[in-house]
Amino acid sequence: MTTTLLYDGSFDGLFTAIFEVFEYRYQDVEIVCREKFYQENIFAEIHETVTQSEKSERVLNKLEQSIGKKGIHQLLKVYLSENTESEKVILSAVRQSIKYPEKNILENYADADIMTISKICKSVDRESHRMTAFVRFEKMQDDLFFSKIDPDFNVLPLIRKHFSDRYQDQKWMIYDLRRNYGILYNLETSDFFYPDEKLEIKNYQEKFHNEEKNYQTLWQRYFTKTNIVERKNIKLHVQHVPKRYWKYLTEKW
Repeated sequence: MTTTLLYDGSFDGLFTAIFEVFEYRYQDVEIVCREKFYQENIFAEIHETVTQSEKSERVLNKLEQSIGKKGIHQLLKVYLSENTESEKVILSAVRQSIKYPEKNILENYADADIMTISKICKSVDRESHRMTAFVRFEKMQDDLFFSKIDPDFNVLPLIRKHFSDRYQDQKWMIYDLRRNYGILYNLETSDFFYPDEKLEIKNYQEKFHNEEKNYQTLWQRYFTKTNIVERKNIKLHVQHVPKRYWKYLTEKW
């Protein structure tokens, strides 16, 4: 009989569920986020997991001994990818790591689940890099620099350090439109914030600082004037700056 472990969708919750797979010796098992669960198999046993950081840390500490901190970071990226196979391949990686503790199983690309992890990590890395390259801040009336993003993956936790290190002399906010949360930097710390309702940004341009409007106009004029029509290569341009990122670029408006 299949056992379905339901968890709260958090990283700690996922590894609490993995701990309980071993604790209760489940064999035929699947781990599913509670919010996404739809019971197709009426004969499946349901196990409700309550997130416990102690259990999660025990699994992560054990894993670190074989795959290192870099390996843990790879599993975090798989989790943040929100891929439908994330829970499955992460559980598979943990099981293999427990079975072969002397090996870094994440280097065994002959295994289908490990190869899936590798592919997911590459995709998430690519998206993270593009977010650091294409994010544009806009100065608001309260002198806060605001940026809205809509990435394919949940990369905010991965790009937080980049912006915290690079922009230490100004207050800024990055808000994920799709996932309704963001990062706020107040000149001292950068913290995640989770509004109860989605931020209303339909007419947020009305809150632009006057300087911002002028800068945008100047930049658009500069881009137009320096653009050499005869040398335009749209195919090459799209390869380096895919169209789905154009919405972040002032010169494309």
